[in-house]
Amino acid sequence: MAPKLPAYLYPTESSPGLRVRGGTQYTSSQGDYVCGGCGAEDHANGDNAVKALVDDYTDNHGPAHRNGGNR
Repeated sequence: MAPKLPAYLYPTESSPGLRVRGGTQYTSSQGDYVCGGCGAEDHANGDNAVKALVDDYTDNHGPAHRNGGNR
């Protein structure tokens, strides 16, 4: 069983951002985000779902809010 990540590596309202963990032979990839601009948050498991989560975060949340809107 893979060890649990320390709490400080997960995004929170006070420390927003994106976290992605690649899968292994025994575990699936995982991702989480909390947006510092609008407070949205999401979680995903599996390669396709994590890729969609990263695309959503990049297009609509973290970087989009820092740049003043969507790309």
